Amino acid sequence: MVLFLANTHKYHPDFVFSMVSANELPYAYNALEPHIDEQTMKLHHGKHYAGYVAKYNAAVEGTAFADLELDEVLANLDGVPEDMRGAVRNNGGGASNHAKFWEWMTPESTSPEGALLDAIQATFDGFEGFQSAFKQAALSQFGSGWAWLVVDGEELRIMSTANQDSPISQGLTPILGLDVWEHAYYKHYGPGRADYIDAWWNVVNWDKVAELYEQATN
Repeated sequence: MVLFLANTHKYHPDFVFSMVSANELPYAYNALEPHIDEQTMKLHHGKHYAGYVAKYNAAVEGTAFADLELDEVLANLDGVPEDMRGAVRNNGGGASNHAKFWEWMTPESTSPEGALLDAIQATFDGFEGFQSAFKQAALSQFGSGWAWLVVDGEELRIMSTANQDSPISQGLTPILGLDVWEHAYYKHYGPGRADYIDAWWNVVNWDKVAELYEQATN
């Protein structure tokens, strides 16, 4: 019998998985152009993301983890048997990270405001300070990984993780993340990760970020 550790992480209903299905994009594949191109989105969503979902399901099939919410499993990786932990971390992380990533982007024009903007400005010495620090985290992530804005207790933090590792596994609540794997940008930007980061700010869904910030701090 596998004992699963008690969960202490805050979960958000918007990101609950049902063993585990690939979420549809909330917009058309070409909706984020010219900042993120249609071909990249089709490959990213239809191949890479779908692959993570399928491989995670295969890893947990027939186990007690198949009946648990994905983010609950990621929050308690030490409770996953060692022989399947790597597949769960990599593919479960990929499925969870990407499902959130799609909703952190929008073709609509949004801006940070209210409590979220106040917290960003206070923590990072202004919004431009935040953007600079976030970009640096994304640029300095060697190889594949993610840059994140997370809630740690009541505080905001910027961090990066390698591969598909999720901040949830460190007891943190991600409220914004940027995929810096080459499959997220290379077809359009080539080796220009900095250009990709600069363009991505134009499609950030600040309404979603604000919603998650409120949930994480209340």
